[in-house]
Amino acid sequence: MTVIPIPKKPRAAFNPNRPVSSLLKTQVLHLREVEKLFPPAYRPEIYINTIKTEGEAAEYIRSVTQALHRLHREGAGERVGPIAASAERKPARKTRQKSKPKPKSKKLSKTGKKKKRS
Repeated sequence: MTVIPIPKKPRAAFNPNRPVSSLLKTQVLHLREVEKLFPPAYRPEIYINTIKTEGEAAEYIRSVTQALHRLHREGAGERVGPIAASAERKPARKTRQKSKPKPKSKKLSKTGKKKKRS
């Protein structure tokens, strides 16, 4: 197997004092939407409008991710019962209503007027 060398990341790749980039701002906004779904006890108490540096953004992302993992661990056991129980029942079949037949349209002549019947 061929060994592929991976270069080390430069020291300047993460600077906790650098202003937040638009990518990080967008990630913080997405995580805020996820955080809104958390129970109040799991929400980190960080106001996202105060995040100005990469270090502050990293701290917020870390706290939301930890809360998400904790919620997943604690909620994993609860989901097993209802899912297994619902798989046993068959869904009720829906009956389709018969549609009414469409009335036939009257034929138009080449001029666009209705033909007179004799």
